[in-house]
Amino acid sequence: MIEKLQAIVGVEHVLSSEQAAPYLKDWRGRYAGTAEAVVFPVDTAQVAAVVTLCAKKKVAIVPQGGNTSLCGGSVPLNEGRQVVVNLSRMNKILDVDASNHTMTVQAGCTLLAVRATAEFHNCLFPLGLTAIAEHCEIGGNISTNAGGISVLRYGSMRDMVLGLEVVMPDGRIWNGLRSLRKDNTGYDLKQLFIGAEGTLGIVTAAVLKLQPRPQTTVTAMVAVGNVTSATRLLELIREGCGNALSGFELMSRNCIEMVLKHVPDVAEPFDAQYPWYLLIHLSDVSKSVVQDTLRNTVTTFTSPRFDYQITADAKVAEKWWKIRRNISEAQKREGLSIKHDVSVPVSRVAQFILHADASLKNAYPGVRILAFGHMGDGNIHYNVSLSDKHKNILFIAAQEHNVNKLVYEVIRELGGSISAEHGIGQLKRDTIRDYKDPVELELMRTIKRALDPQGLMNPGKVI
Repeated sequence: MIEKLQAIVGVEHVLSSEQAAPYLKDWRGRYAGTAEAVVFPVDTAQVAAVVTLCAKKKVAIVPQGGNTSLCGGSVPLNEGRQVVVNLSRMNKILDVDASNHTMTVQAGCTLLAVRATAEFHNCLFPLGLTAIAEHCEIGGNISTNAGGISVLRYGSMRDMVLGLEVVMPDGRIWNGLRSLRKDNTGYDLKQLFIGAEGTLGIVTAAVLKLQPRPQTTVTAMVAVGNVTSATRLLELIREGCGNALSGFELMSRNCIEMVLKHVPDVAEPFDAQYPWYLLIHLSDVSKSVVQDTLRNTVTTFTSPRFDYQITADAKVAEKWWKIRRNISEAQKREGLSIKHDVSVPVSRVAQFILHADASLKNAYPGVRILAFGHMGDGNIHYNVSLSDKHKNILFIAAQEHNVNKLVYEVIRELGGSISAEHGIGQLKRDTIRDYKDPVELELMRTIKRALDPQGLMNPGKVI
């Protein structure tokens, strides 16, 4: 098997044994598996040849990009015959059509490279994953339907893709690289593969939708006394600023404290401390008075505890964004936590946090809850732990299932989702059965069986 893979992609582009180890574990260190080899194809033809070989030998295929998955979706299981197909060498920008506002790229292009190329052509690719943009790759962004900080205005990855090229589980190539905004000729097949986490095929290239590049950017750091006030302010800014609002991020006080503790060169945003902080981003394609509009809107807001700063200075804004970007990294240094990537209707974000907090604090007095994320689109990262590291390890081992159940029951009551932007992977593969409609699950299984009858494409993930 190794020799045949080497014949396809070259000897130096097939790793096995100890050399393969870095690609067999996830970014968090939570999941690790085994594989006969990790292969690095350079083009779609090589991917198709590798998949054809694996299908013939009945060897499972694990697609992998930057391996930044937070749910164990891009690493193999610890059982069975598997080959990891890493697309990082497929990193070419194939075409930019600035007049059509489209870019065609190979799946291994990093998000950072795509954003930089768009900017060079005076355009914007708005997917906002600033903390990992230099590591995550477009194929993975597509396969997980990535979200980020700009979903409020631009949508998730699903809204940024016009066409795909996919290697099917039997090795055939589907070329759907169309740059059309209207194509009403049957099923929209690309949507099957966006968010499928590599379980239906390997995305090898994509036509991405670009946006006009903003000429004016304004950022506000706001402090409020309670999360309900944050909801009211969001409504007010949407009414006053309209489509200029592109980001509305929420951070609890202990998120700020954790970043201050573990990350250098960050500072308190205000002289006083507040329970909740909001990072608000507005932009416009014209050199308009966005800053004045935001200031006028914010000054009409009343709340018992309230403070704000507004700036058009990129350096000042960057200091605030550094806090937001480093919450996950600071949390990682603090120790393990029980993580939740959930969503509810925007109008129910405050209700979710209040109800989930009350349930957890009643069940586990002294529990530490970090809530942060994309309040503008209803996606909250809600993480639970204990401050004492030793007690925390025991707490997570004994109570993770029960904590998840408490949080997810609140999500169910509010009509939300147990996975907003990170996907299912291995982490929520079994849990999803309790929170997804049975008919919906069976439809997903039917599609999986139709496209991947041998069950070789990224097994053990999603369903």
